[in-house]
Amino acid sequence: MRLFAAVLPPEDVTAELASTVAELKTLPGADGLRWTGRPGWHFTLAFYGEVDDGVVVELSARLERAARRTEPFGLAVRGGGQFGHGRALWAGAEGDLANLRLLAARCEAAGRKAGVEMGDHRRYRAHLTLARSREAVDVRPYLDRLGDFAGRAWTVDELVLVRSDLPRSGVQGEQPRYEAVARWGFGVGG
Repeated sequence: MRLFAAVLPPEDVTAELASTVAELKTLPGADGLRWTGRPGWHFTLAFYGEVDDGVVVELSARLERAARRTEPFGLAVRGGGQFGHGRALWAGAEGDLANLRLLAARCEAAGRKAGVEMGDHRRYRAHLTLARSREAVDVRPYLDRLGDFAGRAWTVDELVLVRSDLPRSGVQGEQPRYEAVARWGFGVGG
């Protein structure tokens, strides 16, 4: 299974963001970007890649412990940024980013301890990917609009293990399919 740990924003939060993304899609050049779908919007905490079924049990147990050790915290979608000279356009986060980074570190450690090859450690940057491009793109007009975006704050109170199935049909615009395979509440028995 291709897996990652994530924080999933609630429906009303993604609805707010969706209206701003609809505006972004009307900007010149927007049709040259591959826009992500609202059902797939999430804040990745740790990406595990392909994980053998036998490792999933250990990984899940470690993620459950990480969730128990985490207290609920506030978060909001706010602003935006880019990676790779416009190859990825994203919405950012504000709120208790220290606890979000701590949770990301716990999720990465859970993967390593469960035997998942995690690659090199990189400093965590909270982002929700909105669009991608195969080539460098000037995304300044999109960033200008995202700079004004401030979504409703919510309380993050669960960690989600998500399965990602990449498109296989070759149909242009087909999105990956995401499925929550496990959820753990924060501070439960912790």
